[in-house]
Amino acid sequence: MQTKLMMSLGLGVSFLVLVLSGGAWGFLPTGEKASSHVSITQSALLQKVKDVCQAIAQSKKRDFISTGDSAEELVQACLGPTATGEVSAAKFIHALNEINEQHSLVDRDFVDSPAHHFSSEMFAKGRRLITEGVASVKANIGLLNFHAAREALGRVLHTLQDFYSHSNWVDLGNTNPYPNLIRPDLPLLNLADFNTPTCKDCVNGGFCPNPFLSKIRNEKKLTSGYIGTSSSAKPKGKCSHGGPSDLTSSVDPRGGISKDELRPDNEKLHKDAVTAATSATLQLLEDIRGAAGDEEYLRLMGIARSSVVAFVIDTTGSMSQDIFEAKRVVNEIIDSKKGTQDEPSEYILVPFNDPEFGPLIRTTDPKVMKEEIAKLTASGGDDPPEMCLSGLQMALTGAPESSNIYVFTDAVAKDVYLKDTITALIRSTKSSVSFFMTGDGAGGRRRKRSVGTFDTYKELALASGGQAIGVTKANLPRATDIIADTSTSALVTVLQRARNPGRAETFSFQLDESLTNITIYITGKALTFSLKNPAGVTQTLAEANGKLGTVQTVGNLYRVRLASSNQTGLWEISMSSNQPYTLKVIGQSTIAFIYEFVELFGGPHPGYAPISGRPQSGVPAKLLLSVLGRKGPDSVKVSNVALVTVSGSDVVGGILEDVGSGNFLVTVTMVPAGEFVVQLNGTDVVSSTLFQRQSTTQMSVSKVTIQAVVDRTMEPGKDFTLPFTVMTDATEGNYKINARNDKGFPLKAPESIMVTTGGNATGTLIITAPANTESGTDMTLTIEAVAPGSTDSNYAVLRLSVITKVTDFTPPQCEVVSNSTVDCSNNTVNCSAFYWQLSANLTDGVNGTGISRLISRQGVGSLTHTDLKQLVVEANFNASCCSQTVELVVLDKAMNVGTCLYSLPVRPTVPSSGPPTLGLNLPLQMCLLVSALYATSFKDLI
Repeated sequence: MQTKLMMSLGLGVSFLVLVLSGGAWGFLPTGEKASSHVSITQSALLQKVKDVCQAIAQSKKRDFISTGDSAEELVQACLGPTATGEVSAAKFIHALNEINEQHSLVDRDFVDSPAHHFSSEMFAKGRRLITEGVASVKANIGLLNFHAAREALGRVLHTLQDFYSHSNWVDLGNTNPYPNLIRPDLPLLNLADFNTPTCKDCVNGGFCPNPFLSKIRNEKKLTSGYIGTSSSAKPKGKCSHGGPSDLTSSVDPRGGISKDELRPDNEKLHKDAVTAATSATLQLLEDIRGAAGDEEYLRLMGIARSSVVAFVIDTTGSMSQDIFEAKRVVNEIIDSKKGTQDEPSEYILVPFNDPEFGPLIRTTDPKVMKEEIAKLTASGGDDPPEMCLSGLQMALTGAPESSNIYVFTDAVAKDVYLKDTITALIRSTKSSVSFFMTGDGAGGRRRKRSVGTFDTYKELALASGGQAIGVTKANLPRATDIIADTSTSALVTVLQRARNPGRAETFSFQLDESLTNITIYITGKALTFSLKNPAGVTQTLAEANGKLGTVQTVGNLYRVRLASSNQTGLWEISMSSNQPYTLKVIGQSTIAFIYEFVELFGGPHPGYAPISGRPQSGVPAKLLLSVLGRKGPDSVKVSNVALVTVSGSDVVGGILEDVGSGNFLVTVTMVPAGEFVVQLNGTDVVSSTLFQRQSTTQMSVSKVTIQAVVDRTMEPGKDFTLPFTVMTDATEGNYKINARNDKGFPLKAPESIMVTTGGNATGTLIITAPANTESGTDMTLTIEAVAPGSTDSNYAVLRLSVITKVTDFTPPQCEVVSNSTVDCSNNTVNCSAFYWQLSANLTDGVNGTGISRLISRQGVGSLTHTDLKQLVVEANFNASCCSQTVELVVLDKAMNVGTCLYSLPVRPTVPSSGPPTLGLNLPLQMCLLVSALYATSFKDLI
C-alpha cells in the first residue's frame, strides 16, 4: 500500500507520503476511499491498544471509560480514573509515529528489494523478513528496548501488508489473511514456480480486469507482480506490479496487478486487500501482545505517564553529600507523587567513577529504585576527572526519547572526547540534560591539565535545553527542586533563550489558560531581572515574595515560581547582565507538539522520510509536525511555526501546509545561521487564549551528509558489516570518521575517507557482538564525519539489535482435560456464590524450547499451575459464575505464543426440581489451541 494521509479516530499521523499521480507530485485526498500503510497500521494499533486497555480494566474490576476518541482522552482512559492530574499523549503519538515512519523508510531504503515488498514472487524471502523481524520485536521488548522494537515492528508491518496488495491472494477469492506468513512452522503452499506464466497481456498497457491466466485462477496458484525501476527485464509470462515507475509493465504481458491505490477497475479488490491487511496486522499485534504481556505492550505503544526520572551520579570519594541528596530527591519524588499522573513511569540510574561506569539500572518499580540508589556509596576517585560522559552516553541510549536526565558531579569530564557523540545523541533523542555541579570548575579537586572544564557541561546543557547549575555541596538541596519541577507529566517549554556574552534585553512570552505550575529558570552571575505580567504588574529579583510569584536563589540558579492567578496573556522579562546567562520558561499542559526534520525521496512510492543527523544546508528545511490539544487536534488552531535562534534574535517563519488531523508540513526557505529551535504559536480553542510552545533541543544545518541503512539484525559472535556513505557540498578532502557504540562492542572503522566537493565516498564498519550477548540487546551506533579543519560535521545515529537465531517456531499446545459441571446460567443473580473450574494440560513438545510463562486473560479468576520446567504442565483455573470465559496465554522460551480460549456452554434456563446437570447433547468443549498469530474469527479483529 502506498503511504498516504488518512484520518483515524481523530489521531494524527506525522509521516505522510507523496505519490506520483498524473505526472505531478501531490497529496492524495483523505477520506474513506484512501487506504494506506499508515491508515491500516494506525487503525490496527488503536484498536489493539483499546482492546488491551479494556482487558486490563476488566482484570482490575473497573470500567473502561473514554470521554472521546482523541489521543489525550484514550491515554487518560487507559491509565484509569484513580491517578489525578494532567497526562500528555505526546509519548503515545510519538510511539505511533516511530512505527509509521518505517513505512517511508522501507519504501526509500529498500525500493529495489523485492523481498521487502513481496514483489517478484519473493514469498520465502519476504516471510523470512517477517520471521526475523518479529523475533527482534519480541526480544527487544523482553529487554525493554522499546524504541528498537517499534522500528522493527514498523518494517515488519510494511512487508506483511504489501503481500495483500502486491500478490493475487485476494484475487483468488481469499478474504481472510494468510496465516502461514506469520507461522514459519507452516509451509508456503501452491506457489507459482519461476517457469510458470501467470498473466495475460493487457492490450492498453495499463491495469485491466482479471489479468491472470485461467490456469493460475483454477489451480489457485499464488504469484506476485515483478517490478523494475531501472530495467524492464522480467521472466517470460510473468505479471508486473504496474504503474508509471515500473518499467516491466510495458513488456508483454503488459499491465499490472498492484492494488496499492483505489482505481475504477479495482475497487473491490483494493478494499479486500485493505481488509485482509488490516486483519493480518491485528493478528501480528495480538501475537506480540501475547509475548510481551499487556502492561509491557502498552509501554511499547507509549501508553504511560510521561515523566521518566533518570540519574547519572558520580560515585567518587568526594561525592557523599551529593549522593545523599540524590537519594533524598528520589525518595521524595516517589513518595510525594505516588498515585498521581506525575508519578514517574520509569526510573533509570547510571553510576560512574573512574575508570568504571554503569551498569544502567532501569525499573518501573519505585521500591527497586529506592533500593538501588540506597546502595550507592562514595569511594575512590583520587585522580579527578571522571568518566561522566560515558555514564551520560549510557543514560541517553537507555532512556526513552524526550527524557529528562539529571547529572550529579563535582569533577570535569575525563572522557571529553565523547562530547560530539553526546551532542549527536541529544539531538537524536531530543532528551534534556541538566547538570548539578558542586565543584569550582576544577572538579572540587585539583584537575589535570588538558582536560575539559565545566564549560563542557554548560554547552551540553544548553544544546539539550537543560540547565547547568553550579552550587556548593551545602546548598545543593536548595537547587534540586528543579528535578521535582521537571519530572512531571505534560511538561512543555514556552520559551528558552541564552546570551553569551550577556546584555540587557527584554523577552516576551505568551501564557495560555491551559498552563499550570509555571516556572522560570535563570542561570548566570551578576545579573538582575524584572518580570511584568499582562496587567503591567512588575516584580524584581530583589522581591523574594512578590505579587507575581516567589524567587529562590541558589548558586547560579534563579527559580521563579509564578502565582497561580492572573497568568494568561503576554508577559515580559527584562534581563540585565554582562555575564553569560540562560532563560527558560516551563509549565504543564496537554497542548504540545512533536516534530521531525524530513527529506523528500523518489521511486515507485515517493514521499518524506525522517532525517538522521542535521538537516542539509543550502536547501529549504522541511518539518513534519503534529500538534496535540486538550481534546485532540481540533481543539487547537496553529497560526505559525518558526525556527528561532536560542543565542540570537533570528526568527524565521515557515510556510504551513495543513495536512489534516493536527499535522502540518512546514517549509522554511531560509534556515537561520547557528543553533536554532522550533517555535509554535496558535490558539487554544477550549479557552480562546493564545499559546506559545518551543522545542528544547537545539539543531543546526550542515553541508555534510551521512547515510547508512541497517538491513538486518546482528548475531552474537559474528561480524556485522555496515557500509556508509559520506557526501558533501563543502570542502573536499579527507573527512575524519568517528564511530562509537554504547555497548563497547569491538568496532573497526576507517580513520578517514576522501570526499570530493559535490561527490560522495563509501566506507565500511565492522562490528562484532560478543558471543555471550543477550538476545534482544539494543546497541546504539553513532557515526560522525568531520570536514578538514573541523569546519563542519554531521552524524548518523543507528540502532542495531543483537538477536540469537531462532529455530523453534512452533507455539505451545494445550488440551482441556476436565471442567466442572456447575450450571452458571441458573446462577446469574447470585453468581459470586457459585464457582466453576477448568483443568488443562500444556506442552511445548519434545523438541520445543519449553514453556516460560502462563497467564490468564478475559476471565477474572485464580490460575495455578505445576512447575513450568515439566514436559507437561497442568493448569487449573477457578472462577465464579460472574466470569464464564477464560483465555490461557502460553509463551515458550522462543517467545512463540499459544492461546487457549474456553467459555462455559450456554444452556437454556428451564424449570428444574433438582440440581443442574450437563446437557447430554452438548459435547464437552475442548480448548482448541489458537495461536495468537491468527484468530478463529477474523471478523472479530477487523
